[in-house]
Amino acid sequence: MENNLLEVNNIEVVYNDIVQVLRGVSLNVPKGSIVALLGTNGAGKTTTLRAISGLLKPENGAIKEGFIKFNGTDTTQLLGTDVVKLGAVMVPEGRRVFKHLTVNENILVGSITRKDGSKKIREDNELMYKHFPRLSNVTNRMAGYSSGGEQQMIAIARALMAAPEMLMLDEPSLGLAPILVKEIFDNIKKINKELDTTILVVEQNAKVALAVSDYAYIMESGKIVLEGPSDELQDNPDVKEFYMGITKGGGRKSFKDVKSYKRRKRWM
Repeated sequence: MENNLLEVNNIEVVYNDIVQVLRGVSLNVPKGSIVALLGTNGAGKTTTLRAISGLLKPENGAIKEGFIKFNGTDTTQLLGTDVVKLGAVMVPEGRRVFKHLTVNENILVGSITRKDGSKKIREDNELMYKHFPRLSNVTNRMAGYSSGGEQQMIAIARALMAAPEMLMLDEPSLGLAPILVKEIFDNIKKINKELDTTILVVEQNAKVALAVSDYAYIMESGKIVLEGPSDELQDNPDVKEFYMGITKGGGRKSFKDVKSYKRRKRWM
């Protein structure tokens, strides 16, 4: 693909110099797009985000092979603070708000790396409440007393206050009621269009992620096993049967259960 903001090329990630978690993972995120990375627990999705975000070293992880480029800059061995300064910001799984700060203080924390002046920061701060009107009623509440859905919105708003070119979201639907999941993903789509923010979203909920994304990758056991335009994957019988769990006989299978699996392996 041309005009890729993010390029992940054949990376292998190892923890503690022993445990290999990612095995030749490659993916691209074109500028201005929403790309989904799908898979079940343990597939390697979060490790992929940590590799992109420069957050492996604090957890004794390392990229042993391949490279990552963001906006033309090789970020393979950069630390997280340097990756953020380049414009790639991650919202981690589990929301992780500062519980003893107010909602607004949490949001403003995201602007700490910016150097474009207090006026622009104030404008963006006000803009966050337009994108997340639910938060305008709890501005001065301690974030720890906010609901799960509100905390997810706080975390996303905080990341947006860093004015990122690319926003990375790790399991934004986790633990939320369906109505809040819809609200969060509607906001993701609005952020992409109205703020011109490129988005990489990691999700287990394939249905909702495929509905908002332009392109998607599916991971199993540290590898990409399938990729394609999201609208095509929504109708793909293999995705329905082996990933989304829609089978004639019931139950969920793995791509590895089918004989044609090796023919689809893009890394062979």
